[in-house]
Amino acid sequence: MEESHSNLPTSHLLGSVPAVVIEEKSTTTYEVPEANMQTFPPNNNRGGGSSRGYQTLGNPPEGFEQQSPNNWKGVFSVSSYTQYFNVDTDIVINRMMSSFYPVGGDFFSKIDANPDLYGHIWISTTLVFALASLGNCATYLMQKRTDSNASWSFDVGYVNVAAFAIYGYAVVVPLAFYFLLQYLGTTASLIRFWCMWGYSLFIFILSSFLLVIPVEILRWIIILAAGIDSACFVAVNLKSCVEGSDLTMVVFAAFFLQLALAIFIKAWFFP
Repeated sequence: MEESHSNLPTSHLLGSVPAVVIEEKSTTTYEVPEANMQTFPPNNNRGGGSSRGYQTLGNPPEGFEQQSPNNWKGVFSVSSYTQYFNVDTDIVINRMMSSFYPVGGDFFSKIDANPDLYGHIWISTTLVFALASLGNCATYLMQKRTDSNASWSFDVGYVNVAAFAIYGYAVVVPLAFYFLLQYLGTTASLIRFWCMWGYSLFIFILSSFLLVIPVEILRWIIILAAGIDSACFVAVNLKSCVEGSDLTMVVFAAFFLQLALAIFIKAWFFP
């Protein structure tokens, strides 16, 4: 018994002191793998396939080319025309001021990146209502000046004539010159023509307020000055568009058509 007791391990007996075991800590270094930012979608190309895997941030993939957006979605889609109304107030005012100074002839270069139809529609509509209202006001003042006791009535027909004349001129004339230049072999842009002819009408809005003055000779001076300025604006810019071609008659035709519009405004609405 004593012999069997002496063979028992004493490390687990109560009151016994376990032997001190010295463990050597191995000093090992652990390298953190370099972080690699990845973006979605995947761009893996395994086995020569074209499946997409994760793509690391950095240079764009080969063959990447930024294309200009094409917003044309058909003639009957409203969203196709939104690009021609993408202008702010400063741009519109700058283009209206440019129509007063026809000497430069650089209007097409100003609108080349972003021709708009906003000015064309807004100016034409404003001119229609200005001619209808101020024309009636002018006839009232002239009638009261000659005979203060005469009765006067508002002529609603001015609205119809003004709408037919101004909208027809602003749409048909640029369209006719566009097809004419295309037929003569000169490159032309219908949107740019509409834009230029629309802004050329702005001076007639301002002159309409001055034509209310009941002095006939002063009225003719005002409308002829406005007509010549507007006609020069159209002719000079049209000349820069067809430069290099023998199309002088086309430029003169545009000049006299614009001047004829000015005379029609005076003769019909401010007689």
